[in-house]
Amino acid sequence: MQEIRETFFDLLKSSPKPILADGAMGTVLHSHGVGFNQCFDELNLTNPALVGETHRAYIEAGSQIIYANTFSANRYKLADHGLEDKVAEINKAGVELARRVVAASFRSVLVAGDVGPLGVRLAPYGRVQIEDAKAAFTEQIAALCEAGVDLLVIETFGDLYEIREAVIAAREFCDMPIVASATFTQDDRTVLGDTPAKVAQALHKAGADIIGANCSGGPAQLFRILGQMKQAVPDTRFVVKPNAGWPEQIGGRVMYSAGPDYFGEYTQSFVNLGVSILGGCCGTTPEHIAQMRIALDREVSPVSQENLQIQIPSLDIDQIVPEQPTQLAQKFAAGEFVISVEMDPPRGLAPHKIIAGASTLKEAGADVINVADSPRASMRMSPWAVCELIQRDVGIETTLHFPTRGRNLLRVQGDLLASHALGIRNVFVVMGDPTSIGDYPEAMDDYDLVPSGLMKLIAQRFNQGVDHAGSDIGQPTSFFVGCALNLMPKNQEREIKVLRRKIANGANFALTQPVYKPEKALKFLKHYEDQFGKLEIPLLVGILPLYGTRHAAFLHNEVPGIVIPGEIRQRIERAGDNAPKEGVRIASELAEEIKEWGQGIYIMPAFGRYDLAVEIVDAVKK
Repeated sequence: MQEIRETFFDLLKSSPKPILADGAMGTVLHSHGVGFNQCFDELNLTNPALVGETHRAYIEAGSQIIYANTFSANRYKLADHGLEDKVAEINKAGVELARRVVAASFRSVLVAGDVGPLGVRLAPYGRVQIEDAKAAFTEQIAALCEAGVDLLVIETFGDLYEIREAVIAAREFCDMPIVASATFTQDDRTVLGDTPAKVAQALHKAGADIIGANCSGGPAQLFRILGQMKQAVPDTRFVVKPNAGWPEQIGGRVMYSAGPDYFGEYTQSFVNLGVSILGGCCGTTPEHIAQMRIALDREVSPVSQENLQIQIPSLDIDQIVPEQPTQLAQKFAAGEFVISVEMDPPRGLAPHKIIAGASTLKEAGADVINVADSPRASMRMSPWAVCELIQRDVGIETTLHFPTRGRNLLRVQGDLLASHALGIRNVFVVMGDPTSIGDYPEAMDDYDLVPSGLMKLIAQRFNQGVDHAGSDIGQPTSFFVGCALNLMPKNQEREIKVLRRKIANGANFALTQPVYKPEKALKFLKHYEDQFGKLEIPLLVGILPLYGTRHAAFLHNEVPGIVIPGEIRQRIERAGDNAPKEGVRIASELAEEIKEWGQGIYIMPAFGRYDLAVEIVDAVKK
């Protein structure tokens, strides 16, 4: 093994450019009809021709290292398919198959033994003890080494504890070259919250020869992460294998957005960063690798260490790179007309209807779903759960309504952390309805913060990485904060004063009360502009489709801030049984007017009639 080790590092030293590895195995196998519920590793035994053809395609594309099809061939993951007794057989078959393909290619290509996570949680966060995990890794590594791999690749780990044990197991068992690679979430941390710098330091200390990142997002994210790793451990070698972007569910299929040309263009950036091994992960194909090969084969000027220091982001190793803005923020910045729809959480346990409604709204073209919190002080499912379900199952961004009423300072901060942990970034801060009007009039109605104070807490404390008391919360949050606005208030000066305070405290956008008289709303905005200049934040203007005569009368007479002109109420009355359809027509007309001056609309369908909201979305999208 010492000879193998020396040969590998001689190759690294003699190569002026990164060694090109392969791309995704699972993506290609799946494209040939292998279901995600099948055991990909078992194909080494049951369909070696398909696996071999995938290896051959990557070699012909220019790969100098191919990963044996053994990523999940450990006793825990194989047990899910009743194959736990075939660990050695499957791993050896994977290596031998890769060896045969390399021999047939008549090219100098290395074969890596691929070791992935066990698929179980290790103590102290799970039931599997460290010694049991170590034994499982050793069992797989022993089979790979016996089969004759050139190096070991330990990749796609999100748990620093687990990948460290895998590296230690490999180092204790053999002197084989070890490549260790972690995966990161969208906030540039592992699933357990570790920074790239901490991961790099831990893997280097554990004995990995080459460290880095794979999977995660696309090339841009991994370039950023590798920069932090290099700052933390500058005197080691690095590997990078990015996904072809973040996966999306489209028509029941998993799709990736980054194409081969994009990977080819990014190759030079990784060369300049000084990586030793370069390849692709989920979503990448032989076409991606071929474009990277073309880019590597171009004449590239040597990059001096001095130049590398300039090109690597100047970051303290514990500094966190901010997340990308939310999709809502990006749409506002791009000047797009945004369509948001409000949905109420279910009263019981079943979220199926709201998920179905959100799916339909997304298909129609809605940009974001607003999830209310206990509207009219009625008992409903927590909106954080609903937001998370919609974002996960439907794939559309949400905005969480976050009332201050009924929350003390401890609960406010805890709930914010919970929201962020669930991936919720858009937060609409409001006072909330008094409990006296709802299901539990005797319930506590106190609060420690008014909405403008909560906006200040979020924007000037949490988004800076500290809590209300100034204590570190681990990393800055990345909330995009919305505030409420009445465009037709009885007291304009007071409404403007409150709005100015909200903006100063950190409000990023505003949701308005329903507007039925656009010309009056424009007068309010003109009055604001005359005093302070054009409104600094984008507006999502409220659209509440009327459902019938009684509904219109209730809103006009009993809901503060809503004024419905007589002619609109008359239209609803004349429509009779067709009032809901007339309400949609009126709402669509209003939306067209708002397009001239608003940054979007905020549809509030009454009585859960999301089908009517869809009609409005359709009309706006025409």
